[in-house]
Amino acid sequence: MAETTDIRSQIPTESSIEKLSYQAMSANWFEYPIVVHPHHTDYGGIVWHGTYLTWMEEARVECLKSIGIDFADLVSMGCDLPVVDLSLRYHRSLKMGESAIVKTRTIDMEGVRIIWEYEIQSADREITYLTGMVTLVAVDREKGKIMRQLPNTVKDALVKMRE
Repeated sequence: MAETTDIRSQIPTESSIEKLSYQAMSANWFEYPIVVHPHHTDYGGIVWHGTYLTWMEEARVECLKSIGIDFADLVSMGCDLPVVDLSLRYHRSLKMGESAIVKTRTIDMEGVRIIWEYEIQSADREITYLTGMVTLVAVDREKGKIMRQLPNTVKDALVKMRE
């Protein structure tokens, strides 16, 4: 039987949070670099609209990991964070071979709701390809019901990330 990990033991100290990140954090943004490969595109070499959602989720999972929250451990402990609301605005298409930065940050926590903001920009930050917002809700996987509150370790880590 798989061993479950206490998420509290994975939350880094305040001083180590500053040293952890997939990429630089600026103005509370977590930055996740991507490169457009052929499988991200349609036959014309333009990124398929659903690919942007995949990149957003990858950035969100890596952002959580950078503050000590491993999503797989969170799920194995019985907490899931499904998307309950999604809003995207496509400004310009990415094309095969281009590089970009997926920027994400939490902008609000309302009870068990976590609202994430996104920008996908060119590597030089001159072009904005997409802006969006995603709302997640903490769900008890066993009961299949919305939790009454976020696990304290998750809430504390997200608050520190926003400081």
